[in-house]
Amino acid sequence: MKTILIVEDLELNIDLLTQILEDEFSLLVARDGAQGVALAEQHRPDLILMDISLPVLDGYAATRQIRQTFSTLPIIGLSAHAMSGDDDMARAAGCNAYLTKPVDEDLLRQTLKEFLG
Repeated sequence: MKTILIVEDLELNIDLLTQILEDEFSLLVARDGAQGVALAEQHRPDLILMDISLPVLDGYAATRQIRQTFSTLPIIGLSAHAMSGDDDMARAAGCNAYLTKPVDEDLLRQTLKEFLG
């Protein structure tokens, strides 16, 4: 079973992502960017769902740190921000894809399939 690291600080979003993913994947949860970096280094997940607005270390900085160790690990940026350029900023930080919240379950599944097969 593949492992997904969810880096998200809001319990509601953690619960939603867990409901969608728990039957198909092993899940790890980090509640801030620094914890996300530590769990990524410790567990080497198959994919990371990275919230952009996080306490301690934001998603951009956390992604850049993870990229220093894992250049090919798929990281999908998640954000409630849907402003022009947000996608570009996430990709510049090292995200492979960018999805807006609330998460569209079908689009999430399609994106996961793209990166995990």
